[in-house]
Amino acid sequence: MQLSSITADNWLTNQSIRFSQQLLIDTTPLPADIPAVKEVGASSAPLLSASFFIGARCRDYNDDYMQCKNENPGRGELECLKEGRRVTRCASSVIKDINTHCLAEFRKHWECLDNRNHQLWQCRPAEWKLNKCVYDHLKLEKKIPDQPTNSTPVHLRPKQIFADVRIGPGDGKPFVPGQEDAQQ
Repeated sequence: MQLSSITADNWLTNQSIRFSQQLLIDTTPLPADIPAVKEVGASSAPLLSASFFIGARCRDYNDDYMQCKNENPGRGELECLKEGRRVTRCASSVIKDINTHCLAEFRKHWECLDNRNHQLWQCRPAEWKLNKCVYDHLKLEKKIPDQPTNSTPVHLRPKQIFADVRIGPGDGKPFVPGQEDAQQ
């Protein structure tokens, strides 16, 4: 089966655009006032593993981006590119710092997530070690947004109800900053 392909000229920018049934490539360059940024370069498991730390460090950039998107409903793609690029640069810096200071713990946690269908509760012992390392080196703490103040956050519970494997005594304890007895 052969896919039909059409080539058209974009009369506004004098750039050629190639269409196919599966792919659209627009060769029009971005405006010069939008800074270039490299992609994060991580798959879903490392991004999920680092997501709470990215949220902690990049909150202001994320808020600016979301405010821009809300102020430009349905047409904020180009208007919000600068803010989106800032979010990407910040997320890349968090991944780079975690790789620099906590590579072994980070790799163990995201590989566990990758092998366990991205289910966070299946990988709590590796997560606790990563949380401690990231807090010790980067001073970033995992906090779940809108968590009720009178209950234990799910990631700090020593018993994970839906986990396939029980957490044994040698697997460690949840890491809570400021509590020395939990830092093992």
